[in-house]
Amino acid sequence: MANVLVVDDDKLICEVLCSFIESMGHGASFALTQKEALQKVFSDTFDLVFLDVRLPDGNGLTMVPKIRKTPSCPEIIIITGEGSQSGAKMAMESGCWDYIEKPLSIETLRLPFLRAIQYRKEKAGSNRPVALKRDGIIGSSQPLKECLNLVARAGETDANVLIYGETGTGKELFAKAIHDNSPRADKAFVVVDCATLPETLVESTLLGHAKGAFTGADRSRSGLIKEADGGTLFLDEVGDLPLAVQPAFLRVLQEHRFRPIGEAKEVRSDFRLVAATNRDMDQMVKAGKFRSDLLFRLKSLVIQLPALKERSDDIMDLTMYFLKKLSDRYGCGIKGLSPDFCEAVLSYSWPGNVRELAQTIERVISIALDEPTLYPVHLPTDIRSELKMASVHPKKPEASALEKTPPFPAASFPKLRELVESTEKQYFEELISMTGGDMKAVCRLSGLSRANVYARLNKYQIARRS
Repeated sequence: MANVLVVDDDKLICEVLCSFIESMGHGASFALTQKEALQKVFSDTFDLVFLDVRLPDGNGLTMVPKIRKTPSCPEIIIITGEGSQSGAKMAMESGCWDYIEKPLSIETLRLPFLRAIQYRKEKAGSNRPVALKRDGIIGSSQPLKECLNLVARAGETDANVLIYGETGTGKELFAKAIHDNSPRADKAFVVVDCATLPETLVESTLLGHAKGAFTGADRSRSGLIKEADGGTLFLDEVGDLPLAVQPAFLRVLQEHRFRPIGEAKEVRSDFRLVAATNRDMDQMVKAGKFRSDLLFRLKSLVIQLPALKERSDDIMDLTMYFLKKLSDRYGCGIKGLSPDFCEAVLSYSWPGNVRELAQTIERVISIALDEPTLYPVHLPTDIRSELKMASVHPKKPEASALEKTPPFPAASFPKLRELVESTEKQYFEELISMTGGDMKAVCRLSGLSRANVYARLNKYQIARRS
């Protein structure tokens, strides 16, 4: 039996949908607001959520990432009376199961409902324990788990994989994990950085060449594609692959046969392709900078790596991993971490992602080599400056005497600051109550860092409940 949540501001719609769901032999409950819905998804386990877009306290689509980050990660079907193409696109890109316009009917909902429940059941049955090799991939956050699930699936097939991710998110680590978890693990993992290949040598580097094929070709060489025979070819920054080379590479990808430059005979290479990029490849296709047929071939399976700020639950695990690794390298022993050092690491946005965190910890270790405890002062100046700037609220210039004089008696009218502080205090009191003091949930729902949340709780003398 599945457990389903209906989120809609129309109580009648909620009751009708709950009655339909229960008639199908499943459990159902409903929520009329975002606040009530979030409270329920964080306190219970759901398999499916029917989610309205227009809710009294906000746009339902903004809830999708929050719902998908819950441990049960339910399937989501959007129901809306104000359908739009942009809304449908956003829903699909966020991983929703379906996007259905009102007015609703039981017949309209029946098939997507049954299919979503069937998919959920089959997915649960197929999630057999797997000893996944994930060297260097640290963390246990929900976004990371979703990526690792895709790595496991990719390892079971020979399909081409395209990995999207910002610079520093670990695209090569994930490509290597796909290789290590595949039947090709004992063969070569060949890395090609398309961004650093000279355009005049791309074709010969990939395909190889015969002796004398061009000036400087003093001996024959097999290309990187041939070196990957039986193993995995990893094209890093594939968006930088020159347009002139793309037709030849597309044929190689289709046929797995090619002719090295200057050779009379074709050679064969049984390679598996994994590519990665930090670019918007669809926009490159529209701009005529990348072939649409090649992109279609590359993205048989797509893995979208989250930025580090989207997997903040992993930051301290990564910090400890890098500290241990670097302490062993320098022989300086594990450092103690002061609470304010931890708060600083958790509060920083890490625009350079995991790579920036790793480089920062190395700089910290170098500075505090013989010191037993790490403090914020050990962090690079640019990080400390950004954190301090974020905590300072600039004061407005003092008003002139004329501006200070109210145009009419307003003794009983509340000051704006008093009103803002009163509202903010009530907001955090209700947020602490709703989450039971779970600081991860408080930070996730408020959109604030731990440091900012703690500052407000101290300011308003609000006690954590756990």
